[in-house]
Amino acid sequence: MGEMTRLLLLVVVGGLGLTLAGAAAAWSMDESRRVSRGLRKVLGEAPHAQLIARGRGRGVGFNFSKNLLAVAWDGGAWCLIYGVDELIGAELVADGQVMGRVHRGEARRALDSLVGAERLVRLRLLFSDPAHPDFDLDLWMAADPARRGWPTAAEAMEEANRWLARTEALFRRPLPRRLAPVVAAAPPPASEPEPEPEPPQVADAQPPPFDPEDDERFTF
Repeated sequence: MGEMTRLLLLVVVGGLGLTLAGAAAAWSMDESRRVSRGLRKVLGEAPHAQLIARGRGRGVGFNFSKNLLAVAWDGGAWCLIYGVDELIGAELVADGQVMGRVHRGEARRALDSLVGAERLVRLRLLFSDPAHPDFDLDLWMAADPARRGWPTAAEAMEEANRWLARTEALFRRPLPRRLAPVVAAAPPPASEPEPEPEPPQVADAQPPPFDPEDDERFTF
């Protein structure tokens, strides 16, 4: 009986350990956490603000103290980092139509309605980068499963609208000053030593003209 009890106890402990290990692995490999880790790695610290598109493995994060933002895809395996001054706009796209937008130097186009969408809610970020001019975050799709923690179409519209407002507030901040490149000044050309002035030439002293009155020996 004692051996059987110990065997059952070992089986229970082993099963509990495997369950905990699997739960820990699932927690660490969660899509949102992997994207957050990728953003934190390229930004140097935890993002001050981030948005993750569930089910798409994509996200965006800001570091306001360093004036940087980063986008991530493929579950955080790939990231691009930009300066805040490279962000030129953001758009809220619902069912293929731009419902709201904000561009640098332009008035914000406010969202008229938050009733949601039927097929797609997307937040598009625009950059002054010819190689990667935009980045899409699909916040809601009609094919998304109705899972706990997943946004509805109306919630996705509200979240995208908040990010339009955040982007507009970011545009109002003064752009970071870029330091001008320091150019070392060329040393001045070596000047030839000035010749020492020649001592003034003193003419040979001539005796003054003889005046008999100056000599007491001559008396008249």
